[in-house]
Amino acid sequence: MKKLLCIISVLAAAYQTHAQPRIYVNEYLNIGVGARGLSMAGAQSASSADAYAGYWNPAGLMRITTDIQGGLMHAEYFGGISQYDFASFAMPIQDHKRAIGISFIRFGTDDIPYTIDYVRPDGSFDESKLKGISAGDYAVLLSYAQNLDLFKNNKDIKTRIGANAKVLYRNIGKMANAWGFGLDIGMQMDYKQWQFGVTAKDITTTYTAWSFHLTDHEKQIFGQTGNEIPVKSYEVMLPRLNFGAAYYFLKPEQKFQVLAELGFDLTTDGKRATIISSKPISIDPRLGVEAGYKNSIFLRAGVGNFYRVMDNADTTNQSKYTVFQPSVGVGFKIKSLSIDYAFTSLQVQDNPLMSHIISIRVDLLKASTKRRIEEEKRKLERAKRLERMKQREEAAKKNAANSSTPAPHQ
Repeated sequence: MKKLLCIISVLAAAYQTHAQPRIYVNEYLNIGVGARGLSMAGAQSASSADAYAGYWNPAGLMRITTDIQGGLMHAEYFGGISQYDFASFAMPIQDHKRAIGISFIRFGTDDIPYTIDYVRPDGSFDESKLKGISAGDYAVLLSYAQNLDLFKNNKDIKTRIGANAKVLYRNIGKMANAWGFGLDIGMQMDYKQWQFGVTAKDITTTYTAWSFHLTDHEKQIFGQTGNEIPVKSYEVMLPRLNFGAAYYFLKPEQKFQVLAELGFDLTTDGKRATIISSKPISIDPRLGVEAGYKNSIFLRAGVGNFYRVMDNADTTNQSKYTVFQPSVGVGFKIKSLSIDYAFTSLQVQDNPLMSHIISIRVDLLKASTKRRIEEEKRKLERAKRLERMKQREEAAKKNAANSSTPAPHQ
């Protein structure tokens, strides 16, 4: 029954749109990808730096240090009713001056009972007429990124820019399908231990056009049951901005690392049930923290998706309380393989629906790149040793100067 309701709601939403901007259009594109990002509540616009950056902020693809990088994610929602999958591939080009990537997203519900011919005229059931169909939402993101020399006179500031061209496809069995196209633009900036990012999704406004392919028999049944027969419609997805500011409390090159990112999602499709909500825009804050050891073991946590809901215990329908989405996760990196896990719920109060997310990342290196990385590590170690020697020499000179200073005359 839940799966069947999914079909009815999607069909109704698609038909009732009629080119009018609606809230929560193509919301499957805003769930997030990768166990790292989801365990940090989606606070990723500033710190994304791998194959998953094609989704969070395409500018982050420029921070990939390997020759080829791939990512895979699988998650289940609503008690396993819906499957959510992501795959990505990215690689730097032109001596790491630019980067390209491609990402695939699918959010689908399979084996939905289609009961239009299940009930016979006499009220009995015909098991042979019970069919299963699928309702799926798909997206392909083609990403490009490059460095941006905005601050040539300050080597501490590094900037990057990236863009996505995305193709959307949605289908409900053979009854209906839709195509859409959109454009995302992202930018990142690093300054010492600070990282900043902004992503403008659907910057040109994304249109999704629906086509319906009902048979004459289906139209007849729809008419007999009082349902409108859809012909054509399309959805309008308005721009969405993601802001992020991240800070390394402990530097990445140290044995222990601690990173925190504060992000804000700004939507322009109308008043949402967020903490900061108004008719033109709504703002949803989110916070994520990542602690790492030797860049191999990670603990993560986050909180986001704050919104206000009515208190069912209040009979006057005046009282509200705040609901939020917590998340935790762990990550392990073994040579070129990274495995991440996230555990999150759709809300913390009432009856939370838990979701488990697993994702992997694979880094591939050429022999020449391995040599370059090893050489960079050796240079960094030499620089650290020289810095320590310099500090010891300065301390020794200071101690010698203090010991040679004559005592004050009594």
